[in-house]
Amino acid sequence: MVKDLTTGSPAKLILMFTLPLIVGNIFQQLYLLSDTLIVGRFLGVRALAAIGCSGCLMFLMIGFVIGFTGGLTICTGQRFGAKDMEGMRKSAAACTVLSLTIAIIATIIGLFIARPMLMFLQTPAEVLDMATVFLSIIFLGIFATMLFNTSSNLIRALGDSKTPLYFLILGCVLNIILEITFIGVFNWGIAGAGFATVLAQFINGSGCVIYIKKKIPELHFKWSDLKISRQVAWQHLRVGLPMGFQSSIIAIGAIILQVPLNNLGEIAVAAYAAAQKIDMIAMMPLMSFGMAMAAYTAQNYGAGKFDRIKSGVNKCILMSGGFSIFIGIFNILMGPEMIEIFVGEGQQQVVDYGHIYLIVNGSCYLILSLLFIYRFTLQGLGQSLIPTFAGIMELIMRAMAGLFLVGQFGYIGACWANPMAWIGSCVPLMITFYITRKSLLKKVALQNIAKI
Repeated sequence: MVKDLTTGSPAKLILMFTLPLIVGNIFQQLYLLSDTLIVGRFLGVRALAAIGCSGCLMFLMIGFVIGFTGGLTICTGQRFGAKDMEGMRKSAAACTVLSLTIAIIATIIGLFIARPMLMFLQTPAEVLDMATVFLSIIFLGIFATMLFNTSSNLIRALGDSKTPLYFLILGCVLNIILEITFIGVFNWGIAGAGFATVLAQFINGSGCVIYIKKKIPELHFKWSDLKISRQVAWQHLRVGLPMGFQSSIIAIGAIILQVPLNNLGEIAVAAYAAAQKIDMIAMMPLMSFGMAMAAYTAQNYGAGKFDRIKSGVNKCILMSGGFSIFIGIFNILMGPEMIEIFVGEGQQQVVDYGHIYLIVNGSCYLILSLLFIYRFTLQGLGQSLIPTFAGIMELIMRAMAGLFLVGQFGYIGACWANPMAWIGSCVPLMITFYITRKSLLKKVALQNIAKI
């Protein structure tokens, strides 16, 4: 249901928008989590290591898609906040055309770089073929990923975070059923995990498109709208491309880290992969609060209600910060039990390594919660330069961890890569946000004077 975020209690609006996002993002991670769990149980540690080696490359491409579509639909949210119905229709058409174009380009590039990049990352020879198969299938399914993310982000831009959740839940259940069927029954091996993920994502995206067609007339566009002007295209690309590249820049840092991590051996790679899945699920609520701020900020910025943006950020920091402390403590205490779920009994070294990762990362979740809030709020305002610079800082810090800390301290050095990246990114975002907030509050003062 379309929801106006420019009126009512900021805290309540943000929380109610965030809750479906939390559940939805967790289910999104369950796509990858089910890959890890089912592959680890059915195909063994070697296959699990293959998925782990391909993870950073997958995020390089899929992360770009997610960031790009999120940036495109910020323009839609701003037009909705301004009550510009014609602008919303043209924005939806622009999102469709640009998403399809990028999907084609990303698929071609992904298929060409899959194996060469895995070799460049010094992927262990015993898992190279499996990793190539899995990664190639995921890249073939980029259109499905783009379809779901574009359509679901368009729905969220209008204040509805519940509907995409329903399709995610359906897709997750289908993904688990399909993986077990393809791997356990049809014996398709690691390829079955890739096909199941892509098919479930396509069903999600198709469901969102059908829902928009039947329930959201505000996003219906004519065939003539698909011929977008350069001005409209640029308005969307100037936000979408930096957000996409920002995610890719972060992934490049992970790729640089993956090389020395692979050199630590199969046990270290498998432990890092399993712990990373748990870590991602813990991070999803923090990211969800940030995503809620992007939609909330975009609508209020479009409506010219700048004072509500300040209030929303303060409330969000309290909610997300409190949760970050809770989930960090939980991961630290329950880490070994959760790692063992992935690898089974008799893999104590993998469990111990994975627990180290969760201790290091869990102790720094508060920094991550602030990073997401500042980043998505700035993006909701249409700013792309500083968030991109913050992504470059993440790249630099992860590269430093990979080039220096791993060689000096081994596996624990790799574990510190994320916290270092969060700190390096959060500092410029925080400074920029408070400078921007001061500027917005001046506009509020001028508005109040004009009313007198």
